[in-house]
Amino acid sequence: MSGPAFRSGAGHSYPLPHAEPGAQFTESLVTSVAAVLVAYGYPRLDTSADRAALESALAAFLYNPLESHR
Repeated sequence: MSGPAFRSGAGHSYPLPHAEPGAQFTESLVTSVAAVLVAYGYPRLDTSADRAALESALAAFLYNPLESHR
């Protein structure tokens, strides 16, 4: 992708400087993101493994792991 938001050296908001997901990281958030994906034509998350993978991907995007703070 290109454009001002993706310039090299531009500031960024994510990942957040937390070791673990915060209180706002809920089942409802994962459900909402899954619904947005379906609305854009992606397949439904029909298995618990798919749902767990989405939850892991969201956590990895949103939050820094502990190791990055050392």
